Amino acid sequence: MALVSVVGASGRQGLAQMEQLRAAGYEVRAISRNADAFRGTAFEDVEVRPADLFDQASLPKAFEGSNAIFFNHPVQARAQRAELAEAVGIAGKAVGVKRVVWNTSSWIPDRPGDPFTYGWNTDGINRLFRTGVPATVFGGVLFMDNLLTNWVRPKVLHEGVFIYPHGPKVRANWISLDDVARIMIASLDRPDFEGSWMNIGGSEALQGADVAAALGEALGRDVRFQYSSPAQFGTDLADAFGDNMPAERKAQFAKDIEAFYTYNNDSPTRPFEVDVVYQQSRLPGFQPERLVDWAKRQDWSDEAHRPSGG
Repeated sequence: MALVSVVGASGRQGLAQMEQLRAAGYEVRAISRNADAFRGTAFEDVEVRPADLFDQASLPKAFEGSNAIFFNHPVQARAQRAELAEAVGIAGKAVGVKRVVWNTSSWIPDRPGDPFTYGWNTDGINRLFRTGVPATVFGGVLFMDNLLTNWVRPKVLHEGVFIYPHGPKVRANWISLDDVARIMIASLDRPDFEGSWMNIGGSEALQGADVAAALGEALGRDVRFQYSSPAQFGTDLADAFGDNMPAERKAQFAKDIEAFYTYNNDSPTRPFEVDVVYQQSRLPGFQPERLVDWAKRQDWSDEAHRPSGG
């Protein structure tokens, strides 16, 4: 049975990847600084190996014996993603893994021009590939699972309002983290994905009102869309992380999020959209889950367990 080590296993992306890896018959190892991260969960029996992405020497031992690595960079280290991707590549090559798969968690620029912070993805891809480790990179443009977080879900659930910083003309190919994980898994046995990258998303390019309608259908109630200014959204998002983000970092994080969504709303590159025709040609037979179907199978209650920021 092939062993896949998941970096960032205790986060929302890592949990979805471990669940889908198990379902696909893979053995899973969690890479986490917190050895008790999975106590009392469905992953309590998963092997946990400690590692610090900023400590290069800690990585080879954590990855030793792995056939593949799924890499999720920390949300609070967005600016260091290239450095961390390179570190994972170096360690993966040292222990002989057959593939490193990285989800950049955002759009990857496909042409010259001003890429804003997305340029860190391009830099990270280049640095990862240049380590010589066999690697594949996916750019998941926007996640349905964000709708379950503490900066979105309570208003949807209790007030029937979907609040997001998308302008009226912005369309987004929302994709579930389960589908991201399935795509990552599908790439493992695909030689044509080695040394390649691709933006990925759902089949529907939805505006804010479309998302609200899908949520309303799933919940059996009226849900309306309300535009949030990027500035307000940045503050709300920073507050949602609570004690997981040092107070001195919150103000800068909020400003970064404000700048990010201001760029996305105005950019002609449309970073939340993907070429679904090209995606289908690369992944024949793969049908992304529709937002309404994803929403119907979620636990929207206040009692549901949610990872940090969620």
